[in-house]
Amino acid sequence: MKKLLFTIAFAVSLPLCAQETNLVFGPSDTAIHWILNTRLHTVHGTFRLKEGNIRFDRATGKASGEIVVDAQSGESGSSMRDSRMHSAILETKLFPAIVFVPDHVNGQIPAQGDGKLELHGTFQLHGKSHEFTMPVEVNVEPAQIAVKSHFNVPYIAWGLKNPSTLFLKVDDTVAVELTATGHLKQ
Repeated sequence: MKKLLFTIAFAVSLPLCAQETNLVFGPSDTAIHWILNTRLHTVHGTFRLKEGNIRFDRATGKASGEIVVDAQSGESGSSMRDSRMHSAILETKLFPAIVFVPDHVNGQIPAQGDGKLELHGTFQLHGKSHEFTMPVEVNVEPAQIAVKSHFNVPYIAWGLKNPSTLFLKVDDTVAVELTATGHLKQ
């Protein structure tokens, strides 16, 4: 089974008294790593963020915005494997972006210290939208919020082709680690 794991770390300048917070993420401040387990070995790769913006209301939990990943930037270190990933699995010419659109934060973002939340929204992959809830751990300090999340995305169940071959069997979920710095936008 393939696992999708996202670890998100946001460092932001943030007035904690404000009800609505708007965070902007840039490609130069974001690293996205993915891990795909096979029976023979583990494949490591990367994607690049195209753009990102998340707005949330601290009082109501309402969220909006989107995190857009450039699907065409996916690399694993093997040009042959990457070519197959782009042409036969992700079909990145038809579906050039992977997008998460949040709509609600479940739980309270603490004024300072640690907390656990869930970020609910829609995960758009391969032209289809899937309801998705991302569990997150936050650490709020006066000048930043650090966020970590771990979850599975069942890409085969979501309609992508199984990349397994006769001799190479792969998991049906993929693990992803994302680290980003979100900047407050007034």
